[in-house]
Amino acid sequence: MGRIRIIGLGAGDIDQLPLGVYRTLTSGENRIFTRTMDHPAVLSLQSEGVTFKSFDEVYERFDSFEEVYRAITGELLEASEAADICYTVPGHPMVAERTVQLLLDQKDREVTVEGGQSFLDDTFKALRIDPIEGLQFIDATGFERKDVSYRQHTLFCQVYDTMIASEVKLTLLEDLPADYPVTIVTAAGSEKERVETVSLEELDREVVVDNLTSVYVPPANAESLSHQFGELRHVIARLRGPGGCPWDQKQTHASLKKYLIEEAYEVIEAIDSEDDEHLADELGDVLLQVMLHSQIGEDEGYFTIDDVIRSVTEKMIRRHPHIFGDTQVQTTEDVNRNWEAIKQEEKHTSGRESLLDGVLKHSPALLQAIDLQKKASKVGFDWNSKAAVLDKMKEEWEEYTSAESKREQEKELGDFLFTVANLARHDKIDAELVLQETNRKFRRRFTFLEEEAERSGQRLEKMPLEELEQWWIKAKEKERDDL
Repeated sequence: MGRIRIIGLGAGDIDQLPLGVYRTLTSGENRIFTRTMDHPAVLSLQSEGVTFKSFDEVYERFDSFEEVYRAITGELLEASEAADICYTVPGHPMVAERTVQLLLDQKDREVTVEGGQSFLDDTFKALRIDPIEGLQFIDATGFERKDVSYRQHTLFCQVYDTMIASEVKLTLLEDLPADYPVTIVTAAGSEKERVETVSLEELDREVVVDNLTSVYVPPANAESLSHQFGELRHVIARLRGPGGCPWDQKQTHASLKKYLIEEAYEVIEAIDSEDDEHLADELGDVLLQVMLHSQIGEDEGYFTIDDVIRSVTEKMIRRHPHIFGDTQVQTTEDVNRNWEAIKQEEKHTSGRESLLDGVLKHSPALLQAIDLQKKASKVGFDWNSKAAVLDKMKEEWEEYTSAESKREQEKELGDFLFTVANLARHDKIDAELVLQETNRKFRRRFTFLEEEAERSGQRLEKMPLEELEQWWIKAKEKERDDL
């Protein structure tokens, strides 16, 4: 079983090679492989008679870089079964070399790492930045938007070609403006060093890139990052902190309750009006309430927004075992059954005792009635037919109409409304939504009455009910014509 000697070729030409590395490569003792021939040191060594087996053609055989790197690793392991081999890579072997990491993971092969000057030192010098201020070093061939933090220096390496440059650009445009300056550094530290600053939108257009190219993104200011969660958290902390807003500073969980309810209803209105721009704005207001409550929790030392996010993340993973586990589901009914079973398990863990404990006591009365009925139905406490519900509704109506006191009327009307909610549930009608629609319909028609009164110079409160009824009929007819 042979040894694999991994040798770094440095970031520039052959003059950067240490003497020992140069002698190893020119001795002819071992077969030499190279990840790519596209490196100035390789070309110089070839002119001195050194023979390389290149993996450039492997890049053409696969759709992803990970497949390429694993194929190269496989061929190197096979070649080293009978004899020692050398494997050369650009720059330093321990900087942005996935094949090196794959080889070092092997347990049955001796792998050594030698030589190589990283391009980073020369890149920092070319850019005139100090990495101690904070640096992200990202492989451009495999990253996601969530991996990028724009508050510090960011350097994308392995920007091999225009396609990769384009992918970097499109990802960054999700967060940065099109005219944001980025710097392209190619062949840092060599005679062919090239440094060019362009706008982000120009990154993949007229700029020449190759396998020695990196892209530098300078730290962004707060204005550019106003859409990111971290910036929102910073703003809320400042509002509540020393020198912040007096109103925000004095708020408590209790004082904010009404605002959370109001904002939630405004979200519903935006959804019903099918206004996406308005919906985004109202969802932001709900998020503001969550952030304020979380900041209050942090200020008081009880919890932070991290705890809030951790709780909901773990809950979603726990309640979706068919996505994050091995549970198999076929239908939405299977999903709902699993969800309820997991919720029941959570209820026992949290110390809840009643089946009804999960129904919020402060939710709107109609929604609460339906939720209570759904919970009771799970253990068979429910009418078995719509006819039985209608009979119960008739009974409750008769009790209401025969009530002799105001208090009795209130109790019986409540029972009747509870039964109406039950009827909607049996017919699979969302009672809350249909009542909201009726409210909107009433608002539209009454607004029509007000407009008609204004046009005719009359006042609604002075008009006879018969005339108002005629206008109401006209409002209904107008709605039908508008459909």
